[in-house]
Amino acid sequence: MQRIVIFGNSGSGKSTLAKDYVSKFGLSHLDLDTLAWQDTFPPTRLPLKDSAAAIEQFITANPTWVIEGCYSDLLRLVVKQANEMIFLNSGVETCINNCRNRSWEPHKYPSAEHQNRNLDRLIDWVREYPTRDDEFSLKSHQLIFDEFIGKKREYYSNIRNSGNE
Repeated sequence: MQRIVIFGNSGSGKSTLAKDYVSKFGLSHLDLDTLAWQDTFPPTRLPLKDSAAAIEQFITANPTWVIEGCYSDLLRLVVKQANEMIFLNSGVETCINNCRNRSWEPHKYPSAEHQNRNLDRLIDWVREYPTRDDEFSLKSHQLIFDEFIGKKREYYSNIRNSGNE
């Protein structure tokens, strides 16, 4: 029974890899972005208990899954139920390039224009990944990866361009 957690910086390829797993293995997919934020501008986080309830509902309804995101606080809620972990640690410049080349994500933004309005702020945020000290940081992600006991992989380059997977 596959229960996979994929995480890393924004733009690291989490959603792309998760969609590949959905296609290859028929897994249910949860993008943590879809339940972490209130519909406000600028975005505001939902209370952790609300996101936790939505995660629990997803896991209960789906015996096999791939869950992806950059939220260490939310990831910690699912890693105990995961049997595989993938940390996409492809470097800031790769993530920035991926963000710039990202197609419109209709499940996150009402339009491509709305998504693009957020791009400069997103790139600034991606750039801070190695130096931040929050639930979205490299430090926080590395700790989750190091603590996980089970099958785990860490990729240091863009999976699509590296021949991995």
